[in-house]
Amino acid sequence: MGQDQTKQQIEKGLHLYQANQTEKALRVWTRVLEKCADPAGRFRVLGCLITAHAEMGRYKDMLKFAVVQIDTARELEDPDFLTESYLNLARSNEKLCEFQKTISYCKTCLNMQGTTVSLQLNGQVSLSMGNAFLGLSIFQKALECFEKALRYAHNNDDKMLECRVCCSLGNFYTQIKDYEKALFFPCKAAELVNDYGKGWSLKYRAMSQYHMAVAYRKLGRLADAMDCCEESMKIALQHGDRPLQALCLLCFADIHRSRRDVQTAFPRYESSMSIMTEIGNRLGLIQVLLGVTKCWMIQKELDKALESIEKAQELAEGLGNKLGLLKLHCLCERIYRTKEQQQELRDHVVKFHECVEEMELYCGMCGESIGEKNNQLQALPCSHFFHLKCLQTNGTRGCPNCRRLSVKPGYV
Repeated sequence: MGQDQTKQQIEKGLHLYQANQTEKALRVWTRVLEKCADPAGRFRVLGCLITAHAEMGRYKDMLKFAVVQIDTARELEDPDFLTESYLNLARSNEKLCEFQKTISYCKTCLNMQGTTVSLQLNGQVSLSMGNAFLGLSIFQKALECFEKALRYAHNNDDKMLECRVCCSLGNFYTQIKDYEKALFFPCKAAELVNDYGKGWSLKYRAMSQYHMAVAYRKLGRLADAMDCCEESMKIALQHGDRPLQALCLLCFADIHRSRRDVQTAFPRYESSMSIMTEIGNRLGLIQVLLGVTKCWMIQKELDKALESIEKAQELAEGLGNKLGLLKLHCLCERIYRTKEQQQELRDHVVKFHECVEEMELYCGMCGESIGEKNNQLQALPCSHFFHLKCLQTNGTRGCPNCRRLSVKPGYV
């Protein structure tokens, strides 16, 4: 297959894909891959296959094509192609919740000295690295990466990247319970979609609506949460976006649980769990199991709640998701207090505080915990964050956390 024919077939696949005829597009691209002898053409069609499989939630296939793309990039001996292929490898591992591998591949991308094209990818690399650090509950580094990605987006006037970063920042602030910012950032993403997204994929609209739904639920605005989640789910169903369908089902279940409607929540958790298992989203599975645990607790079925916790704990330990472990210890504490099992209660109180210490989830000014309840937070330029009221009250001549870290053990 010649270069021109390869190009035509790739474009044909893109038109089919944009018309929601995904399986036909995949067949066209697979034929091109089998027949194309030109490495640059193969590289491009592999990029199409990687993107399509990512959006369908076929992450193992995504990873398989990313590995082949690396070999093709090496054959081309072009740093731009190599950077792009390592980014796809990082993203594949991010989707499969292999966060340490994601960070490693992202660092490889950032260390490559490519051309301007490679430098333009650095924003996407920083975003992927931030998502991986967030998956590991390393909050300061996650925020640092997201802020870098945002700077790249602004410098390159890349509104699509800015939209994606805003959604990740919404997720970040949801996790540390600053719900005002958790809503602000996806609302900003939705504004970007409205202002610039005429030619964009509808996934950007769906993504911003989903993150708004999560924040609205946390704020107790359940009707708004349901409206946003329904809009997101509608787009996800139209486009066969399985990962987003799973997240929306989880959000629907959480909304029903917030209404104390456990009987409606359970089947939605089950549907979400089924898709999460199918696509390999272990981080999502932890969230589903946390929701299921809380439903059993509402029904006073404490032994069933402990069974769900055990499954979630195994996943959280396997991923290195410290925040998931902290939440599980917190739930165990409540259960064992109710059951009046003092030894187990003490064990989980100790483990809970160890998690808080390890994640630095406390304000370096007042010493109170962060992420226990909804609180307005403010990050300093070093990406350490504090209660906004503490910064306003005390001011700062530099970051107290950074000052403390700079003092070597045994110095005082």
